[in-house]
Amino acid sequence: MKTRIGATAILLSMAAASLAAESPGVSRAAQVDGAKVHYTDHGAGENALLFVHGWSGDETFWAAQAYVLGRKLHVITIDLPGHGQSDKPQIRYTMDLYARAIDAVLQDAKVKSATLIGHSNGTPVIRQFYRKFPEKTRALVIVDGPLRPFADKAATEKFVAPLRGSNYERTAGGFIDEMVSPIKDAALRDKIKSAMLRTPQFVAVSEFEATLDPEIWRPDKITVPVLMILAKQPAWTAEYEQFARGLVPDLDYQTWDGVSHFLMMEQPEKFNAAVLDFLKLHRLAN
Repeated sequence: MKTRIGATAILLSMAAASLAAESPGVSRAAQVDGAKVHYTDHGAGENALLFVHGWSGDETFWAAQAYVLGRKLHVITIDLPGHGQSDKPQIRYTMDLYARAIDAVLQDAKVKSATLIGHSNGTPVIRQFYRKFPEKTRALVIVDGPLRPFADKAATEKFVAPLRGSNYERTAGGFIDEMVSPIKDAALRDKIKSAMLRTPQFVAVSEFEATLDPEIWRPDKITVPVLMILAKQPAWTAEYEQFARGLVPDLDYQTWDGVSHFLMMEQPEKFNAAVLDFLKLHRLAN
């Protein structure tokens, strides 16, 4: 009888551990300028990996990373102000605001320093955080995002102008369709587009307008380790790689074939392995 009870207890313990490993993180909220900043906390500890989505995205774009890496490390996924479950006040959505929101989340989660992982327009976000809070930045991971603008101010303004119009869903939808078109999985394409179109128009436009600020593109050095993973495309030239290496002395520069802008969602196993290898190399996997 005792043997049966003991075996049952062991099985229940194993089941509980399995459920805990598979459970989602804890939904939490920090505050910045009186507005709620939603984030999900996976694990605990004074060091963390903090994932930042790109333009009009949300924390769910990192689901495959949070689920796997959150078993090994303290992982935080954030909804930047104006996105996902965070508040959406009628304000200007700037890189400084986003950097302060990240800092508020780290403070709320009792994290002293973090490796920041930014996708697309999340790249200038994490770079701005590094500028404002270098002592809290362990490393950066850049996922198909730029360290300099793709076009001059006039060309960018010409691109943004139609997004201010009354046909926002159609205009933004066409832009999003171009980004997701290389993705073979139709369900993933639809998921990304639906999530991005849920972001309010005024937030999406304001964030694009924030990229017109030349201050966020200053060519100041980044002295922490950086992993850069890019989807192979014409913009990422040999000259761009040289430019990036000039800004980042400790740079692991990778271009991947056969993936889209949302490479971490298309090939999560490969992406997660690359991040873990980078963290282990720099003794940051703790």
